[in-house]
Amino acid sequence: MGDDTWAPPGWQGEVGVGRRDITPPTGIRAKNWGAALTDVSTGAHRPLTLTAVALRAGPDAEPVVLITADLSVWRRAEDEWYVRGAVLQAHALDATRVMLHLVHTHASPAIHASEVDQPGGAGVPAYLATLRDAAVAATGEALATCVPASMTVATGRSSVAAIRDLPAGDRYVVGFNPRARADDTLMVARIAAADDGRVLATIVNYACHPTTLAWENTLVSADYVGGLRAIVEDGTAGAPCVFLQGASGDLAPREQYTGDTSVADRHGFALGHAALGALQTMPPPAHGLALERIVESGAPLAVWRPRAATWPTGVVADRTELSVPVKPLPTFEELERRWAGIDAHARTERIRRAMDQRDNLPTGTTTIQPVWTWRLGDVVMVAQPGEAYSVFQRTLREQVPEAAVFVLNLTNGHSLGYLPPLDAYDHDIYQVWQTAYGAGTLEQVTSHAVSRAKELVSTR
Repeated sequence: MGDDTWAPPGWQGEVGVGRRDITPPTGIRAKNWGAALTDVSTGAHRPLTLTAVALRAGPDAEPVVLITADLSVWRRAEDEWYVRGAVLQAHALDATRVMLHLVHTHASPAIHASEVDQPGGAGVPAYLATLRDAAVAATGEALATCVPASMTVATGRSSVAAIRDLPAGDRYVVGFNPRARADDTLMVARIAAADDGRVLATIVNYACHPTTLAWENTLVSADYVGGLRAIVEDGTAGAPCVFLQGASGDLAPREQYTGDTSVADRHGFALGHAALGALQTMPPPAHGLALERIVESGAPLAVWRPRAATWPTGVVADRTELSVPVKPLPTFEELERRWAGIDAHARTERIRRAMDQRDNLPTGTTTIQPVWTWRLGDVVMVAQPGEAYSVFQRTLREQVPEAAVFVLNLTNGHSLGYLPPLDAYDHDIYQVWQTAYGAGTLEQVTSHAVSRAKELVSTR
């Protein structure tokens, strides 16, 4: 734009949206907390959804498809591929051009086929089939309903997230640290139809662990994401709200670990109103601002008014791999010794998860970490399967200021755990002893992602 025109970061092309309800039947396995005394769900807080958004430059162009689901984390590669692979096959899509993202709610039903023998686990295989079919169907709907549209982006702020690494004596505990400042960046994209400006979808990207609901809760829930979605969809005439979990390895709500669903709703309502507030800062759909005239008053006043605008139509999808270190993992006997002093119920759950992670690790001292980078006009999306700390998204946005950067954890593939910063490995921190990633992985992935994003931005 010139000095006399301005428009928010954006892209234009064709967009379609599809959604399916993925609320599981009551009684499915839903144990996500070591402290939980129940293993199965007793109902649903709000419906769980899976939403697909297809974006392409034009009717004959190859699309990219973003899928987001109200689920927690893939622990096994074969379970994730069972869903994503079916989407690729059913719609003849390239793996570079599909992102299957989980919002990371900790009130999720189980999505691990290995838990079939656990209480409530008998329903997991059928639920995985439901997820597969929902992803295929929602993607098909999104591809079939593509219409000319524009996507414009606003940046907002929300104080829902707080740093959750709290020093406590000679260790760290996972909870609100009032002395540290959290990344409060909120990215909001409005997708609007070209013909009449109606909102087709809203994309909200924010980093905050959905851990409001914990061991006292027995309902499946999207946690705060459900309340966020209700507010945003009510404020956009029912257009689907698509939530993308950011780099939230060190971020969570101040008030959490409750069975009270109203607390999760409060967090979601706060975030939803912040998202709507960010949307209100933008000109009307398909418009920017133009300097109309200068009025001489007590000061010379520049009068800006909405004017129709256009954005780039290009869509570039990139998937790269890098080799990152893997930690030597402790044996079963070492884990028993390490946690000998804690509650037996919690100890059993910790050890079970640690051993399950071990079973899904490749052999050797390194593993392959994939990174997806998409550019749509002025918008860049960066995604990877781990749980990166928020410095990942802060660095990307600082180093690639010419683009509106959306950052996604827990996308495509199963997670090997957290990506903490290098200095965290010197401390007794949950995210360090939980992860299979070795020291320095976050810095390596960050450098790589910044380089790929910069390269894609330079090609437009």
